[in-house]
Amino acid sequence: MTATSDPHLSRRQVIAAGAATGALAAFGARSLEAADPVPKPRAIPSMPVGFVSHGSPMMALSAVRNREWGAWAASMATPVAVLVVSAHYERAPVTLGATTPVPLIYDFGGFPRALYKLKYAPPGALKLARRVAQVLAPTTKVRSNPKRGHDHGAWVPLRGLYPKADVPVLSVSLPSSDPKTLFRLGQALRPLRDEGVFILGSGQMTHNLRYRAKRGAETPAWAAEFDAWAEQTLRTRDVDALLDWQKKAPAARTNHPTVEHFTPLLLAAGAQRSSDVARFPLASFDGAAFSNRCVSFEPAKKAPPEKTTPKRG
Repeated sequence: MTATSDPHLSRRQVIAAGAATGALAAFGARSLEAADPVPKPRAIPSMPVGFVSHGSPMMALSAVRNREWGAWAASMATPVAVLVVSAHYERAPVTLGATTPVPLIYDFGGFPRALYKLKYAPPGALKLARRVAQVLAPTTKVRSNPKRGHDHGAWVPLRGLYPKADVPVLSVSLPSSDPKTLFRLGQALRPLRDEGVFILGSGQMTHNLRYRAKRGAETPAWAAEFDAWAEQTLRTRDVDALLDWQKKAPAARTNHPTVEHFTPLLLAAGAQRSSDVARFPLASFDGAAFSNRCVSFEPAKKAPPEKTTPKRG
């Protein structure tokens, strides 16, 4: 029976019943909206390109270092995915790692047991893998290794940058140590930045494992001078000097007896735009001679605060 079908109802009762019915309908509509909101499409950010000095595997247990990396990530938009190029993944031609979660690679020995118990399982990045293959197809062969997990050059800094492991990650190999080849590879990957991909080279700004001083020891001149040279070269966009770094940088061979920890920076530099500036979200030394300098190539107007060049010591 409706509110108007009973002849014994007064006009006032009819009006009150109609108002109550309308209120219930409106409440129901609002409740449905609250329970099942229409999701808003996520805006795709244009991302910077970065280089991280990932340091010793022990940095995974360092609250200070993870806080510093986290602050860097917080200063930029959350990426759609991360494409990481680790110093510890060298294979030709360009080879893509797993696109589904597989066990981490603990590619080190003699460290505390706690380090081997750490986990990091970000979502796979199948769409990104297909896109990388697509953009590189005109210039280079691309292979895949579906069983290859993330090595410590990838998962150690990523645990600090994105500790919730909620950003898809794809590891891609260093196919060469030739500076021009890696720079051109970065150029080819550059369009991915506008698709929300954070391209991240992972190595170490200075890396001589034969030299590790006690805490508090003074940074040797050869390490400080190389680090300062890298800062200046990146600030001034001196590409010629960067690509000829083994001859132009001071004490290049002393700082890098092998080159794999510097070459990811060359790929990252290739992915920068002409309008980008080099910023340094972290600049310090560990073990006296190991520069932790991180680099972010990004638009000048959106640059976050940066660290100054560290004092020696």
